[in-house]
Amino acid sequence: MLNVDLHCHSTVSDGVLAPAAVAKYAHKAGVNAWALTDHDEVGGVPAARAAAAELGMHFVSGVEISITWANHTVHIVGLQIDADNPGLVQGLAATRSGRDARGREMADQLARAGIPGAYEGALKFVDNPDLMSRTHFARYLVESGVCANIPEVFRKYLVEGKPGYVPHRWASLTQAVGWIRGAGGIPVIAHPGRYKLGMVGQGALFDEFKQLGGTAIEVVTGSHTPDQYHLYAEEARRYGFLASRGTDFHAPGESRVDFAALPPLPSSVKPVWHDWF
Repeated sequence: MLNVDLHCHSTVSDGVLAPAAVAKYAHKAGVNAWALTDHDEVGGVPAARAAAAELGMHFVSGVEISITWANHTVHIVGLQIDADNPGLVQGLAATRSGRDARGREMADQLARAGIPGAYEGALKFVDNPDLMSRTHFARYLVESGVCANIPEVFRKYLVEGKPGYVPHRWASLTQAVGWIRGAGGIPVIAHPGRYKLGMVGQGALFDEFKQLGGTAIEVVTGSHTPDQYHLYAEEARRYGFLASRGTDFHAPGESRVDFAALPPLPSSVKPVWHDWF
């Protein structure tokens, strides 16, 4: 039976391991089919593919695109993409623009809250300057002793209504699904249980996603609770979506569920990879 993980991050976005190192870490934990899905960037795909081949793993080219939908930030994963597709590459570049200005504004807000030097501190954790994110700031605040761990940083400083939170206008759902489909890929709503949309809002998101050609949702993910595995398996069946699975890995010991501990998909859903390997 394949152990499939289709949601992981590397130093190309906001992970702490290089793409090849993520492959080795996942392989050691028993993963044998794997996708790298860095935020708004596909630069790590060649190295990830080469590492997977060397380890004898099935590899899936991927990306995770940030979108703004109904004033909420939502993430759309693209799987089986052509990472060299011009429309996708250009769209991702446009999505990345503005992150540095956002990072400086976050640092200014944190300074006003009594935490100076956050921009420079976060920059130490950034491998790709185009992709400074809240996670990089969170790591700095943990390193500097402001908070004990990353969830505490987000809770106190980096969510809406707290000092340090700066919204960013991302791509639209229509654009993200279009870029993924234009690159021959499969669009997937990442960790739907994370979005505070309510049942009506979630239903509207699922309906629009399906109308645009969206294919799958993540059911088993490190961002879901065990109860949500079954809830989103039921939603996948109700909407006719395929089901995806992935840790949302960022760093050893940092993700809620590591590779070896992620349970399989419920048997009631059809895996997005059902005809890939």
